[in-house]
Amino acid sequence: MTGEAAGQRVMLLVVHTGRPDALRVSRVLVSRLNAVGIAVRVLEPEAAELDCGTAAVVPVSETAAVGAEMVLVVGGDGTLLRAAELARPAGVPLLGVNLGHVGFLAEAEPDDLSAAVANLAARRYSVEERMTVEVAVRCNGEQIAATWALNEATVEKAARERMLDLVIEVDGRPLSRWGCDGVVFATPTGSTAYAFSAGGPVVWPEVEALLMVPISAHALFAGPMVVSPRSELAAEVIGAVGGLAHVSKAVAGEPAGARQVEVQSLSGHPETAGAVLWCDGRRMVELPPGSRVEVRRGSLPVLLARLPAAAGAAAAAPAATETGRTSADARIGAPFTDRLVAKFGLPVAGWRGQPGDRKRTGETVTDDTVTDDTVTDDTVTDDTVTGEPGGHA
Repeated sequence: MTGEAAGQRVMLLVVHTGRPDALRVSRVLVSRLNAVGIAVRVLEPEAAELDCGTAAVVPVSETAAVGAEMVLVVGGDGTLLRAAELARPAGVPLLGVNLGHVGFLAEAEPDDLSAAVANLAARRYSVEERMTVEVAVRCNGEQIAATWALNEATVEKAARERMLDLVIEVDGRPLSRWGCDGVVFATPTGSTAYAFSAGGPVVWPEVEALLMVPISAHALFAGPMVVSPRSELAAEVIGAVGGLAHVSKAVAGEPAGARQVEVQSLSGHPETAGAVLWCDGRRMVELPPGSRVEVRRGSLPVLLARLPAAAGAAAAAPAATETGRTSADARIGAPFTDRLVAKFGLPVAGWRGQPGDRKRTGETVTDDTVTDDTVTDDTVTDDTVTGEPGGHA
């Protein structure tokens, strides 16, 4: 492949090109990776805006990440979910540089870029598996669609003014019938996404479980539920409205050239769907009445790269504290609890804990930053890059 020498380390870069700060950070990232001997691939629809002459250009396909060591993502969690579609079939890990609001899936922030590249160059990272779910849609006993999700599969009403009528099933037994706006089937990874907004619990990523969270259900028994990862969940759509059945790609906010939505009617004629299935907000199946959505644990996980939290992991890291961790390390390799506190701004004043833990929590990051005036597309420095604040990708 053009731009890649035999035996050279290669990483695929996926970028939210609609954000100027993402383009700036990506160009610096490519320069720094090239400087340590790592080749970079970019996606064809993003190549022109990235304007990285040293990067190999590949089409958007399930083979885009094949042979790469890692998929690097610059954007928010939405961009990372898009990149997961490329990384999962190739069996390579994802590592995100967060430019979104929350960014639970991303590992590094823009001002951690120097330490992140140093760790990647030295192969100082671990890989963890994140559970996925496999989703099948059946109508009249025939499977009409199959897809998957990292965060959640959501059955939602298609018409705003109408309530959705669902029967919920767990392990082959009916549980309850709900008049509702929908139901969210989530993984632990997705517990901080749509399921959380719908009132579901936060589940630590190491926990193996499936979540089922009703959306605005008109029922006394309609609380969020956590079931075994071996359970099989299902929702049956009850109603009298016709519909469509197809799998399509959401392209809102994506770069030009992203896959377009394809619509096919079961009957061959356009109709109005009674319900809609969304997976990770990207893959859609419109459901006719009588449809059955089945959700089970996926056989193929998504891999996430985690950078080290140990002191001295990066060559340019600040001096270590008494806890053996530096301020930059603590932020790059922050455990999930710290992420919750940081992302949601949770109040922890008054917490006592252990002396070392208290000192670590009170640390202030003092890394120097580089402004737009000092960061250029072809300049590699040892300082960090400051990203502009912005929304979710």
